[in-house]
Amino acid sequence: MASARRPVKPASRGAESTRCVALLRGINVGRAKRVAMADLRVLLEDLGCTDVRTLLNSGNAVYSAPYGAPGRHAAPIQAALAERLGVSCTVIVKSAAEIAAVVAGNGLQAAATEPSRLLVAFTGETAMLAELAPLRAADWAPEILQVGKHAAYVWCPRGIIDSKLMLALGRLFGDRVTTRNWATVGRIDAMLRDTAG
Repeated sequence: MASARRPVKPASRGAESTRCVALLRGINVGRAKRVAMADLRVLLEDLGCTDVRTLLNSGNAVYSAPYGAPGRHAAPIQAALAERLGVSCTVIVKSAAEIAAVVAGNGLQAAATEPSRLLVAFTGETAMLAELAPLRAADWAPEILQVGKHAAYVWCPRGIIDSKLMLALGRLFGDRVTTRNWATVGRIDAMLRDTAG
């Protein structure tokens, strides 16, 4: 368990904190992969994160960290979850600036009349979004796929469960992607802004 307590990366003297969000994939769905948000907050604090706050029960943790690029936080958090809580899941970390860019880059707001049916797909590396080219070339009407610089946006007017586009996206990326609905993304962005600085 020693490695689970190791900071993501040692803080350098005088380093400024970066505000981030850790997005855990597929936890607390049914009985599998149960993670209490209180345990997640403690785990992140033990890794050296500060001002940790969680949102909902689906694995959204906002925190500050005075070290390293946000993308490098994911692996230590993922390892700690497995070692300390016995939960294996993909963790994707984005900075406050990246989430703000995701919000600004949404071109589907005019078409998406129900925030719970507009999903944002996050990948660990934005270069992965290029893999969506075959899906972009297909006709998914009435569903819509928009691929931005920082995330992909999926409008599912008939619901997420019956979405052929989401099924195709899941087959393409597997566990390399995690999604949040537009309402949740907005709340994450607000939390990051509220606690920034």
